[in-house]
Amino acid sequence: MKTITLFNNKGGVGKTTLAYHLTYMLAEQGHRVLAVDLDPQANLSAMFLTEDRAEEIYADKAHRLTIMSSLEKMNRGLGDVEPFHIEAVYHSDAIGVVLGDLELSLFEDKLSSAWSSCSDGDERGFRTTSAFYRAIQEAGRRWKADYVIVDVGPNLGAINRAALISTDYVLVPTAADLFSLQGLKNIGTRLHQWKREWAKRWPENPSPEELELPKKQIHPIGYVIMQHNTRSSKPVKAFRRWANRIPEVFAQDVLGETTVPAGRTVENDLHCIAMLRNYFSLAPMAMEAKKPMFLLKPADGAIGAHFNAVKKVYEDFEQLVEGVLQKVAAHETAN
Repeated sequence: MKTITLFNNKGGVGKTTLAYHLTYMLAEQGHRVLAVDLDPQANLSAMFLTEDRAEEIYADKAHRLTIMSSLEKMNRGLGDVEPFHIEAVYHSDAIGVVLGDLELSLFEDKLSSAWSSCSDGDERGFRTTSAFYRAIQEAGRRWKADYVIVDVGPNLGAINRAALISTDYVLVPTAADLFSLQGLKNIGTRLHQWKREWAKRWPENPSPEELELPKKQIHPIGYVIMQHNTRSSKPVKAFRRWANRIPEVFAQDVLGETTVPAGRTVENDLHCIAMLRNYFSLAPMAMEAKKPMFLLKPADGAIGAHFNAVKKVYEDFEQLVEGVLQKVAAHETAN
């Protein structure tokens, strides 16, 4: 089981949409997938749930089947993390979802203080810091997942830190603009910091035989450029201006490479896994149908030009998943 977290400090780049479609395409290719929503906004959960099911779940405060039901006792200082509820997806029996919750943000302070106490070898601090990891591992085994896709919010807080140290791989969705480049620099700084700080804390685990902790590494496998427009099959000038600065920023700030070969562009950068188009009217159509864009049918309104566009979207995400899995396999072989 491999865990892949989608992360970017910059909001609005299509991170959650990518997580949703990546999950479905992995399932399309025969894998069992667990999607975990660690973004307090719970947008990924909303994409998977019908309106009726969402109302049923979130209206029941006493027995809410979200991530907070698993963290409630720990958040109150009364116990450990409990097993996640896994919501089955009605479009696919290969996909399970751990549902997000707006109240997850209330767990932020608990994670912040736990991170500090880990330096003193405090067992409660380690249990709280590793709560996501242990619960995701248990849920993944229970679901018999081949892959776990984790969606987190666009921030650099304690929730994301706990999520990122719990993951095997990091996939970075980004856009080609000034602020997205700054976002890449920000996450690069924090990923290195979190990895370094966790490596210092990890040996202080007071119960290594009993308490399973995540590994001491965070491995970015590449980036995906989202929603670029094309003209005559080539990126427009404004897109290219910013896009070709991404390889250097990603290599130096995110991966920590000291030099970047001259002439590297997004087209020849091995770290660029895919460039996804802006699919325009297919997106709202998919939201209405409660399914990914590449599974839209004529009954959903995908007729004529839309039907041909759906085929292209399928090919795009098929290639994206192939690229992601190649990166994972290459890292596994090398390590």
